[in-house]
Amino acid sequence: MLRLQKYIADCGVTSRRKAEDLILQGRVEVNGEIVTLLGTKVDPEEDAVSVDGSMLDHRQIQKVYVVMNKPRGYVSTMSDPEGRKTVMDLCVDVSERVYPVGRLDYLSEGLLIMTNDGDLANKVMHPSHSIAKIYEVKVFGVVNQNHIRKLREGTQLEEGFVKPLSVRIVKQLPTKTWLEFRLGEGKNREIRRLCEACDLSVDKLKRVAIGGLTLEGLPPGSYKMSNRKQLSRLLDLDRAGNAVAKVMNYKSKKKSVSLKLKGVPSGTPADHENFKKFRKDTYFEHLKAIKETKGIVASKVLEEEKKVEREKEVRKFMRDKHRTAKKEAKQGARQAVHAIMLKD
Repeated sequence: MLRLQKYIADCGVTSRRKAEDLILQGRVEVNGEIVTLLGTKVDPEEDAVSVDGSMLDHRQIQKVYVVMNKPRGYVSTMSDPEGRKTVMDLCVDVSERVYPVGRLDYLSEGLLIMTNDGDLANKVMHPSHSIAKIYEVKVFGVVNQNHIRKLREGTQLEEGFVKPLSVRIVKQLPTKTWLEFRLGEGKNREIRRLCEACDLSVDKLKRVAIGGLTLEGLPPGSYKMSNRKQLSRLLDLDRAGNAVAKVMNYKSKKKSVSLKLKGVPSGTPADHENFKKFRKDTYFEHLKAIKETKGIVASKVLEEEKKVEREKEVRKFMRDKHRTAKKEAKQGARQAVHAIMLKD
């Protein structure tokens, strides 16, 4: 006997957590009756289970495992009501129906696992398995020791207290700072919200690894096929899918930047008010304003260039007219002299 939500996930419909939502929404039937109780158990060999009217059969499902490098500008959903591109548009050649394991928001990029193996998806996402998710995050401005301390201490969000496994500086630019975050669970937009709670604004966010699984050899927008055995090895899961080691396999080659040794570089602090306009809620609005401003500037530049070109044409016309008049005057003088000479 299996819990209903697990059976739905095993059939590749969606993740176990999403399956619970389907049950609560009254979209699941067992033997022709709607079931909304999460504790319900079913026998895959005896019970008939359907979701939204479609009958499920775990024996017909071929498990598929996709490892993708999600680019910016795609949403990590099966479809989008706003008409934006989804990660499904990037793997149209995958024959089986797969779904993302966890999410990367529209402006984020990097490693994304897609599969119809609900059991593996649950293992990857559930915090009890301690599979680290590693991100490289570029924030605006210069980060100091106080910022790092706040990030490491964590913060209270609506769904509870969040605290990263680790945070470190990996690169300091003149106007921006690259940080590395390691998370144990990864709630919705956790890093962006954690940064904003510490008055920092994210410019870029990229997931570079999940456990020992990395983006190596995968350019943005591409994917590769894998299998359960390979993923289990990289994610430190045994054959049954249980965590066998609570370690963070991925080791970045980038060294930590020590503010104690190098000191905080000069520049605008990362918590400056001006950087807030680059946050997700106002990001596109700000880009639109920048685009409009650039358009106005471009129009003025074009008009100025046309004005300069017209002035050049006027000066050229005047020079040509002056030369023609001078030439005609000389020619007239020669003709007058020639006429006098003929008279004499």
